[in-house]
Amino acid sequence: MSDIETTRDGRVIERRRGGGGWLVALLIIVALVVAAFAFGLINIDQTKGAKLPEISVKTEGGQAPTFDVDTAKVNVGEKEETITVPTLSVDKADKKD
Repeated sequence: MSDIETTRDGRVIERRRGGGGWLVALLIIVALVVAAFAFGLINIDQTKGAKLPEISVKTEGGQAPTFDVDTAKVNVGEKEETITVPTLSVDKADKKD
């Protein structure tokens, strides 16, 4: 639950109430559990010890896959060739006064 209030200078203030009830309830539950252990109402005895599982790893030799690949033959060479390259000329525009 909250109340909203506006001050004279235009600020808005929100005041919240009643939000801490769950915290009090949680603290009471924890206190009750601790008291139950302290007065012997709850008694936990370990009846069997813990043991890690046994793991056995056995490996045998493996084999990588093999492939038979036929590819095209590419011959790379060089030869002289004459190419006509276009020329470009730039003329400045005349200034008009």
